[in-house]
Amino acid sequence: MKVLQDRILAEGQNLGNGILKIDSLLNHQLYPDLMMQMGEEMARLFAGVKVDRILTAEISGIAPALLTGYALKVPVVYARKTKPITMAGPVFLETAPSHTKGGEVNLLVSAEFLHAGENVLIIDDFLATGKTLLALARMVKSAKATLVGVGVVVEKTFEGGRAAMFKAGYSTVPIHSLATIVNMDDDKIEFSE
Repeated sequence: MKVLQDRILAEGQNLGNGILKIDSLLNHQLYPDLMMQMGEEMARLFAGVKVDRILTAEISGIAPALLTGYALKVPVVYARKTKPITMAGPVFLETAPSHTKGGEVNLLVSAEFLHAGENVLIIDDFLATGKTLLALARMVKSAKATLVGVGVVVEKTFEGGRAAMFKAGYSTVPIHSLATIVNMDDDKIEFSE
């Protein structure tokens, strides 16, 4: 998605160690018009897939997931990092390492929002190591639902997340990224063609 790549080059910062700061676009500030374009593009990429529900992780995945859900006309569920007192009953709980926070984070989804037999599309902000997406995929499996696709705003191919997804048994699940970064060495941000 050229408009997204251009914005990342103009506003993003390579902080080293594979960390891309795009707080002005996605992780702190949002441009509704850009978010709408991302949601419409995700919907286009997954147009041939039957989707009953979208799953994402709190917080940076919510905006792209919400606009994709709007375009596909399906509900969006997000995994919370802390359990509120209103979350009663059974929950799906997974942990995943946080690249930017350091350490493990909990991901919780109330069982009332993931149903057996449903087709679930995961939408998130980044595909780096794949560990957060794998945690979400395990939730889908625990719910006896079917993972029908994974869409991310930014993929960093050099961190091996796609390969980790394939190794974990998701090689037939379509994975789409709106911007694919192949190199961040020496303060660069290089996209695939």
